[in-house]
Amino acid sequence: MLLSGIFPPITTPFYPDGAVYHKKLEANVERYSRTPVAGIVVQGSTGEAILLSDQERRDVFKTAIAAAAPNKVMIAGTGIESAIETLRLTEYAASLGYDAAMVRTPHYYKKQMLPANLLAFYRTVADRSPLPIVIYNFPQATGYDIPAEVVIELADHPNIAAIKESSGNLEKVKKMVDGTRHVKRQATVTETFEAVTPRMLKAAATDSTRESRELVSVEALGGSECGADILARHGDAPKPSSAAVSVVGSLKTRQKEVGFQVMVGAAHQLEPSLEIGAVGAILAFACPAPTACYEIYAALKDGDHALAREKQERVKLPAQRVVGDLGVPGVKYSMDLNGYYGGPSRLPFLPLNGDQKAEIEKLMSAIKS
Repeated sequence: MLLSGIFPPITTPFYPDGAVYHKKLEANVERYSRTPVAGIVVQGSTGEAILLSDQERRDVFKTAIAAAAPNKVMIAGTGIESAIETLRLTEYAASLGYDAAMVRTPHYYKKQMLPANLLAFYRTVADRSPLPIVIYNFPQATGYDIPAEVVIELADHPNIAAIKESSGNLEKVKKMVDGTRHVKRQATVTETFEAVTPRMLKAAATDSTRESRELVSVEALGGSECGADILARHGDAPKPSSAAVSVVGSLKTRQKEVGFQVMVGAAHQLEPSLEIGAVGAILAFACPAPTACYEIYAALKDGDHALAREKQERVKLPAQRVVGDLGVPGVKYSMDLNGYYGGPSRLPFLPLNGDQKAEIEKLMSAIKS
């Protein structure tokens, strides 16, 4: 599966009393679906997943994927301390149609989290998971930093597709990129080399079947065109076969070679991370500013390194302060400023004070979604 591009790890909206605000979640997901992000991560750290009950997580998964555009890659944050509970939540996400599962490193029993423990944990989850696995390393929150050597060893597992590396350690990012170059896999992509997932193929096939039935019904009512003429007019006539391109409904696909995909989680280091081989990013700063983050990725994709550095400098300080220092409440207030619903966070997070809000307003004044 191709995981290039920018992914916002979306927040979970709450009412003032702390209940999940599903209507606002729907509205946020619908708006992200209209931005140039590659996909959406649901129930990551920015989503306050650790502060939700199991049922609330499941309900949030269900609401988010129902509101998402079909062409966005949907990643479910399913990591829980035990392998068995992680698998249960991953299986539920798969039943809803999610495309991949992001599994954070178990960390509570830190002294026992030796390489053998992590290898066994991730291999067990990957062996049984119906979804490709994205390793999630966030030592600033967990207090545990998975070694690069362990990630490189795990990269050989056919169902471990990527890592989200949020340590901010560029040397480690480069080490993982270099150490996994031997991994070669095939991914289905569109003609323009954007991600295609089994969910997207299923939706395209369903749409094609529905349209074909409608066209046949029209002809049966007495139209003068034959079925082939009607199909041709709607772009569904049989086309010459091609070894490079396959057609499912209106979706044309091809194969692309991808390796183990290193993604990062630090927006203030996005440009240098991409320069050393990261393929994309899951960025909390993309929650209030998805387009600003995407512009860095797009500039590098177009080979304009000077523009990428310029776009990076624009978001560097806001990302560091809003995400790195003020955390989820800062991200949510930034979203309120940019037309998304941020709203309150759950305790133990506290509301921002007036000075903090004024600082965010100044930092975000030139950064719109």
